[in-house]
Amino acid sequence: MGRQCSDYQLLSKLATSVRHGENSPYFYGWKKYDSNPFHPTKNPDGVIQMGLAENQLCFDLIEEWIKENPKASICTADGVHDFKDIAIFQDYHGLWNFRNAVAKFMGKVRGERVTFDPERIVMSGGATGANEMIMFCLADPGDAFLVPTPYYPAFDRDLRWRTGVHLVPVTCESSNNFKITKSALESAYEKAREANTKIKGLIITNPSNPLGTVLDTDTLKTIVTFTNEKNIHLVCDEIYSATVFGCHNHLISISEVIEEMECNRDLIHIVYSLSKDLGLPGFRVGILYSYNDTVVTCSRRMSSFGLVSSQTQHLLALMLSDDAFIEKLLSESSKRLKKRYEDFTNGLKEVGIGCLESDAGLFCWMDLHSLLKEPTFEEETVIWRLIIDEVKLNISPGSSFHCSEPGWFRVCFANMDDTTLDVALQRIQEFVARQKEGEEAKNV
Repeated sequence: MGRQCSDYQLLSKLATSVRHGENSPYFYGWKKYDSNPFHPTKNPDGVIQMGLAENQLCFDLIEEWIKENPKASICTADGVHDFKDIAIFQDYHGLWNFRNAVAKFMGKVRGERVTFDPERIVMSGGATGANEMIMFCLADPGDAFLVPTPYYPAFDRDLRWRTGVHLVPVTCESSNNFKITKSALESAYEKAREANTKIKGLIITNPSNPLGTVLDTDTLKTIVTFTNEKNIHLVCDEIYSATVFGCHNHLISISEVIEEMECNRDLIHIVYSLSKDLGLPGFRVGILYSYNDTVVTCSRRMSSFGLVSSQTQHLLALMLSDDAFIEKLLSESSKRLKKRYEDFTNGLKEVGIGCLESDAGLFCWMDLHSLLKEPTFEEETVIWRLIIDEVKLNISPGSSFHCSEPGWFRVCFANMDDTTLDVALQRIQEFVARQKEGEEAKNV
């Protein structure tokens, strides 16, 4: 123990900081899964991972494309002639054909209603790196960003840990489906000012993680107007852009909205990734797209600490440039996500459990407040512990998303096959039935 204390004294404050957030229930569930992962035959009583927002529904299409395009890989006989050019040192800007393909893909996902300049594409190691990079560009340690609740738990790590930036929650409520309102923004901003906290910007996710909702044009215009009036930055995390499957047939991007109104574009920045839309988180492709020339220059310098490998860029440049394939992939992904969402939420309805109505994302926002003995976060934790330890499902409690109301849970449904989903749904249904029977027995 003495040696450990001595070692800690030799380390930096960052290394010994608890700001990483790994003690959050969000990460605790992952550890439970890692120690006892479900397998249909080898470990049928294991924990099913429903805390990972991953899109595995279209790997068959991607694998088929790779088989039909062996030249996309420099490690095949068909593609080895490009090996030297790809393997040697590349500029921080990245491969031109990759940046051009990404810009084109971003436009296609947004219905080609807006175009993106490849010269503004800055690469990073996943959206995690892109989010941290934009914080380093826009804020100093001690500065703060507003974030509407509920929000992605790992923002506490990605945006805060190494940057020293603070996050100020903008409280959103279920009474209006957690809509971001002008009054909520103003309230959070004024409270921060009263606490002498310097607000440098607002970060939003669209589509929302964990809500799975898409922001409408009026809300986005309200947000742009608010940030412009306060002269603060607006960072739009749009990494779920192509996961829209509901009544909205496309994402309404901030890039479209600013075409329709007068605003200071130097304050507008977009974070994107191929992790969710293509289901390729292991490729670590993050994108920062800024309308601010200085931010583009600065972030490109910073990108040297987390570049995307040239081999990955090469393969994806060819894949994203295949218009017919991308059209098929986006269409089929939307259909499969819609079916998976409907199958899962309909199964929950069979036992009287509802979800926030959503039309995007890889998850649903499940409402279990009826199972709480008291409307407290302590009771939410009790239910969550039962689901993790006894039901053996890793779902994420709303408290880990800084939700202002207890009883909400994010449940991911696109990171498993149909058979595993059926097992997970059966476990939830049986658990809910037992909880309700127990309450009824007490009331007899």
